[in-house]
Amino acid sequence: MTMPEVARGERWQERGRAAVRRAPRTLLHDLLEPADTRPAMGQPGYSSWRPVFVVLVVLCAALLAPMQANSLAPAGGGSIPVLTVLLGIAEGGALVAGLFRPVAAWWASTVLLAATAVCTGQEIGPDVPYPRTVPGMFLTGGTLFLLALRVRPRRAGGALAVTLLTGVACTAFTARPHNYDLDRAAPALIAVVVVASSLRGLWKARRETDAQAELTSEERTLRTLLEERNRIARELHDVVAHHMSVISIQAQVAPHLVDDPSDELRENLAGIRENAVTALTELRRVLGVLRQDDASADGLRHAPQPTLDQLDALLGRVRTAGLTVTAGTTGRSRPLPPGVGLTAFRIVQEALSNVLRHAPGAEVQVEIAYRSSAVGVRVTNTAPAGPPAPATASGAGHGLLGMRERAAMLGGDLADGPTPGGGYEVAAILPLEGPS
Repeated sequence: MTMPEVARGERWQERGRAAVRRAPRTLLHDLLEPADTRPAMGQPGYSSWRPVFVVLVVLCAALLAPMQANSLAPAGGGSIPVLTVLLGIAEGGALVAGLFRPVAAWWASTVLLAATAVCTGQEIGPDVPYPRTVPGMFLTGGTLFLLALRVRPRRAGGALAVTLLTGVACTAFTARPHNYDLDRAAPALIAVVVVASSLRGLWKARRETDAQAELTSEERTLRTLLEERNRIARELHDVVAHHMSVISIQAQVAPHLVDDPSDELRENLAGIRENAVTALTELRRVLGVLRQDDASADGLRHAPQPTLDQLDALLGRVRTAGLTVTAGTTGRSRPLPPGVGLTAFRIVQEALSNVLRHAPGAEVQVEIAYRSSAVGVRVTNTAPAGPPAPATASGAGHGLLGMRERAAMLGGDLADGPTPGGGYEVAAILPLEGPS
């Protein structure tokens, strides 16, 4: 054997000896550490069937406690001693306590097992299983079951070993060692611990899966929100770029509209045009960053952004798709700021897309209300005529999330919800002035 192999073997032996030295302390720590906490009523993870389980355990304890006291009665008959009754009631109470304090309840059950062996071992009949009667086996198994549901499998295995060794010790130090049927107690208690540990593993895996699903849902919502804001920013770029282009052209033309303009005026107008061109260049760079991951935006790079002037064309396309749509306008129609007009158009477009997807065959009413300081948009549909089916509409975004983002960008409000007749309504108020 080479020197490295000898050194490796010595290291393994040292680790083994250290593990053996730590084993008693580790076992004691496992058996004294509190059990896992359970969610309180009303909190996530609380099981609706838990009260039913509590009632069943209490009923079982109430049934098994007198049976245990009767099994420990003296062999000669007569009245049952008060101590025997108290032991039976205490073991039933330990089972109920396992619902709330499983570690303490298991310790109490183990101590009661030893107390039962010491106090009743000489009095019960020779044919009674000892120190665990049949009811006592159910009480001990139930306490171990409740413990294994709330602690790690290693801790449950340690508790099982201590329980079995306690039974062996009770018979070894009494006058009836031959009556302890370990072949009956060990398989039953091992099966109880295995089943409970398996259920705990399943519930833990389910909780982790639910937590991961919730996290994934939150990440998906955040990603959708960022994508929608990205889309809004791309669209608003065209509006801002248009204004910057107009500023640049006006600054360039202004000197020609004044007779004999001063050098100071020419210099100021030249600075305005230079700043406008610089800002327009930076906007184009930002747009390139926003569009580099969006292949669908390349074909729309030079397309003008829609406004409410294109609403009739949008309604015509939706009617071609099979949707019955009526439109109405209140107030005096007038040109809107580009951002407001684009937002109003997109809200109507997204609402109609949602109707196509989720309420096929419904009738839709689109209303545009022009007010002195705001414009209102309202899209209402009736109950669907058939089951929801996926459908596509031109320019569909992220539905209600996108509508809220667009309205909030302008400092407006958006409300949505079901109508009494089984339909749905989306309403938005968009101020004509920017948010303060």
